[in-house]
Amino acid sequence: MFVEPNGDELLVIVTVSGPPGSGTSTLVRRIVDEYSWKSLNGGDIFRSEAQRRGLTVGQFSVLCKEDLDVDRSLDSILKKELQDTKGSEIIESRLSGWWAHMMEIDCLRIWVNVSPEECARRIQNREGGDFETQLQLSQKRQMDDKERYRILYDIDLDDMSPYSLIINADDINADEVYALVDNCLRSD
Repeated sequence: MFVEPNGDELLVIVTVSGPPGSGTSTLVRRIVDEYSWKSLNGGDIFRSEAQRRGLTVGQFSVLCKEDLDVDRSLDSILKKELQDTKGSEIIESRLSGWWAHMMEIDCLRIWVNVSPEECARRIQNREGGDFETQLQLSQKRQMDDKERYRILYDIDLDDMSPYSLIINADDINADEVYALVDNCLRSD
């Protein structure tokens, strides 16, 4: 379930994608701990670039919506990492599975799915605030992101065809999500 382009050099082994609050970061941390692999988080790249520009994450998000070239430049970092034979074994971002699919990289492409209500509950637990506000903000962000990815790349985030493992994590905990992924990694 991985590519060996030069005999013994590996490209990315796993991509992890899902909506905010789905548990992708928790899953990646667990894989990194268990397998001693390196990971790259698209959200970290986003936050780092916002900080570099002296903007809050919210301000930077608005900039990305207004200037689609900013989004493209961040995505190019992820695409480059996907092709780097000495890069991270795990790439986590909303579009990493799509990029791997479109670049024909043979890897485990995971989508962790949760309902909008579960996303809002998890974000509320992590960041505070009331449930209804978090639900509205989460749904707005999802709609904005879907539209932006459609405009930028003609990608439909509701299309799960690029993913080799889709996990519905509404009713299972982080350990159960990890066990499903670990089983797939060990079976290949």
